[in-house]
Amino acid sequence: MDAVIIIQMILASIGGAVLYTLIGIAPGTDETAVLAPVTIALALIGLSPYVILAFFISAIVAKKLSDSIPVAVAGIPGGVMAAPMVEHAMVLKQYGLPDVSIRKMASGSVIGTIVSIPVSFLIAYMILPVADTLAAYSGLIFTLGAVFLALLTRNKVLSLVMILPFAILIMGLRHLYWGLGIVPEGTDVFVSFFLGITIGPIAFTLFELLNKRVRQNMPRVGDKKIVMKKSKKEKGFPNPFKILTGQESLTSAIGSLLGSVTFFLTPVGMTVFWGEAITRHIKDPVQRASRAISTMDGLTNASYLSGTLIPLIAIGLPLSPMAIGPAAGLFNAPPVFTPENNIHHLLSMGEIMTATIIGASIALILTFFVTIKFSTQICAVVFKYIPHEALIGLFAGLVVMLAFMDAGVLNIFGTILVALVAGLLYRNGVNYGVMFMVLYAAPWLLGWF
Repeated sequence: MDAVIIIQMILASIGGAVLYTLIGIAPGTDETAVLAPVTIALALIGLSPYVILAFFISAIVAKKLSDSIPVAVAGIPGGVMAAPMVEHAMVLKQYGLPDVSIRKMASGSVIGTIVSIPVSFLIAYMILPVADTLAAYSGLIFTLGAVFLALLTRNKVLSLVMILPFAILIMGLRHLYWGLGIVPEGTDVFVSFFLGITIGPIAFTLFELLNKRVRQNMPRVGDKKIVMKKSKKEKGFPNPFKILTGQESLTSAIGSLLGSVTFFLTPVGMTVFWGEAITRHIKDPVQRASRAISTMDGLTNASYLSGTLIPLIAIGLPLSPMAIGPAAGLFNAPPVFTPENNIHHLLSMGEIMTATIIGASIALILTFFVTIKFSTQICAVVFKYIPHEALIGLFAGLVVMLAFMDAGVLNIFGTILVALVAGLLYRNGVNYGVMFMVLYAAPWLLGWF
């Protein structure tokens, strides 16, 4: 690793922090939908794996820091993982404390990052002796993972029943492409199907609008009025340990440790469980809300980082909800990255640590400073001038381009098919994790037939 690579990692980290600070503030952006396509695209254009990893770490830290802003200001989650904090943030807003809410959540994210990185490397080091065994049984592990996650979903029966049919859909499309000579036989058409699942809920909703009856029955609303309170100015560089009380810092650190250790579980479930568990006994609503949002934000940040780093360092396979979702491009972006040749194989543990520290440090410095100092102003600009539809259109266009690169024009329609099926399943209670696990498990699972 020479000076040129380090400079490139720093520049990529700055770019990731700036871009995903803005995306994080935009309401309702899904982490998988906005991170996975960009990471895969960076891999396919041939960027250095050092640069890609630094960019990704910076992006996820920045997004997790900034997605607290629309929660505190307008009660709108900036991402899926921010949704559990809405109720507590609204309590603080009712008491005229949205600025306090932003500072508490951002400070919790900082603690989550600081705790999770060393813990993740320690856990990964402990897993290394059994990594080859886990890799050898990857197909079985992904299948069991799909079953396990299905049992945690809202619609357990449908989630279990759809595992085999969804695997047939994936492998059926691959064999169709092989049979038509669109791609050579044995080529793993993966990226476009992954992205099809990612945009499934959006695609299903958009296609649903083609039905006149559905369109006419949809509720009509005017412009939404959002009132933002001017936040207090902070002097100097903000210190998260001064913003949080001693108890809030402690519970944020414990939550971050818990999120790191349970990296293989769903982050949303752990966030809700731990946030409620440590605040149930607190009577004062402001204190309860402050403790909950700082702790929950720390846990979500930690679970995202550990869910990426532990499988990446120890195994090289995406064996966590985070790794199989937003971070999937670090593990599998064929033909550049494959399960047999990805960042796990190309970078040593020391090199992964260097890229992680650079990416996380730059995101913490830039985004935390901006979040505390200028959150209200930036939120106003994003809400007024960056429509959600523009972001959806941007990432939808990227998906179409990558689908074409994967297997030509026909695959655009194949990806739409996967997206519509995934969107229908998602609407009926099957979460992303189950479908992503089936995508990975499909060859092994159908091999039994």
